[in-house]
Amino acid sequence: MAAGNNGNGAGTPEDDDPFGYLYADGQAAGAQAPQGGGYGYPGPAAQPGVPRRSYNQVRAVGERQYGQVPQQQYAQPSPQYAAPETYPGADRARPAPPAQPPRGGGRGGGPNTKGLLIGALAVVAVVVTGITVAVLTNTGSDDKKTNAGGQSPAPTAVKESPTPKPSDSADQPVELPKQDAATLQLGAPAMLAKDVKGAEGTDGAYVTGFNAVGASVTWKADVPEKGDYKLYVRYAIPAKDANATLTVNGKANSNPLGLKNFIHSTDPNLEKNWQTTWAPVTLQKGENELKISCEQGNQCDALLDWLEVRAD
Repeated sequence: MAAGNNGNGAGTPEDDDPFGYLYADGQAAGAQAPQGGGYGYPGPAAQPGVPRRSYNQVRAVGERQYGQVPQQQYAQPSPQYAAPETYPGADRARPAPPAQPPRGGGRGGGPNTKGLLIGALAVVAVVVTGITVAVLTNTGSDDKKTNAGGQSPAPTAVKESPTPKPSDSADQPVELPKQDAATLQLGAPAMLAKDVKGAEGTDGAYVTGFNAVGASVTWKADVPEKGDYKLYVRYAIPAKDANATLTVNGKANSNPLGLKNFIHSTDPNLEKNWQTTWAPVTLQKGENELKISCEQGNQCDALLDWLEVRAD
């Protein structure tokens, strides 16, 4: 059905509202018709040429009255709903809000350097206090170790094990023999003399006359162990090389005993030409016979001061 007036010019609610049938039973139940009609109650008859008014009548703002409440009741607010600032003396009773400090910790809004300094000093104080307490604690523990008289207790005696005595088999430095040539057995024409200074023998004595064939000195020397040794000889020469024959326990060495000019002296003065030489020897345990002699082929112009056996 198209919208508009029906045959008699009056519309029905069902035509305007598809759900109007839900209210149609209101009239049948004897309900009082509302002003201007409503669902289930026909309103005023439609007039030809006059627009039909809406069932919901529109009124101007303030026209409709709800319960006709007297206007004088709204003249002043109810006391129980009055705002706190309207009470008498509210201005005096209300405290002023506290002033807020400026942000930034100081003038100009910069960092609070004073607070930082105080915090740093507090940390230093805590550290110093801790160190002091630790020192005092250690000192107190040391004080507890002292007796009532204020003296430290006597140290506990430590029992030491006796030092073992060196055994006879322990390696001990062995004193090897040394002998002045003047105290040895001489073979002619060898003889004693004291004219040349610098000899280390007793009273400056030495062996001279050794520059002739047959001259000799013989030494009986004792050594503690069999082995290889060195025979040292102190001598003086007239700034030229000399040599002699060395015999050990009756066996002559193949190499002569060198009495060379090791200091390379050019002065024939014997006093300025005292020197030392050595030769390897193999000795037996106990007594050994060592002989230095001037044999055929030897250059024996030398003075003999002392003889010594060494292990090096």
